[in-house]
Amino acid sequence: MPKASNLQKGHIINIDNHPYQVKQIDVHTPSARGANTLYKVRYASLISGQKLDQTYKGNDNLEEMTVDKRRVSFLYRDQNLYTFMDSENYEQYTLSEEALEGQIQWLVDGLEGITALLRDGHPLCIELPQTIDLEIVDTAPAIKGATATNRNKPAELSNGVSVLVPEYMTAGEIIRVNTETGQYMSRVKS
Repeated sequence: MPKASNLQKGHIINIDNHPYQVKQIDVHTPSARGANTLYKVRYASLISGQKLDQTYKGNDNLEEMTVDKRRVSFLYRDQNLYTFMDSENYEQYTLSEEALEGQIQWLVDGLEGITALLRDGHPLCIELPQTIDLEIVDTAPAIKGATATNRNKPAELSNGVSVLVPEYMTAGEIIRVNTETGQYMSRVKS
């Protein structure tokens, strides 16, 4: 049973026998003496996708829901359904667009390193790898001498997402992007 002060993004919590995933945590530390630190947590229901906001004191106990974690890879999309395949037993799991909120733009064919969270053999959601390598397909030309400055320019990636990259980057380069923040991390050596 984790305490509210130990809660992390992605944890699955049991609220009224329904699985909710932690999406955001805001910490409020009051300035008054003896006041408790408050943790405002935004959850998303893994069944309906509905949002839920709760506020806790740091020592409040929460009930973590036990889920099975399976390594899967992304196979294909069929309208608003996304199919994944278990890397060990080749079983296929399908999730709706609503269950994958905020993750769809990172799903490229054959993406591996994905973890599916299952309860009683049914998929609830997925966890993407922390980073993904993608190719820059369109960006402004590189500026000579741009390595000396710390300025960025927009670049469109092979999955259609636009991110800010350093000015010296060119189309055709492979970069590493953080799937949680959607920000450029580094260039991938080829």
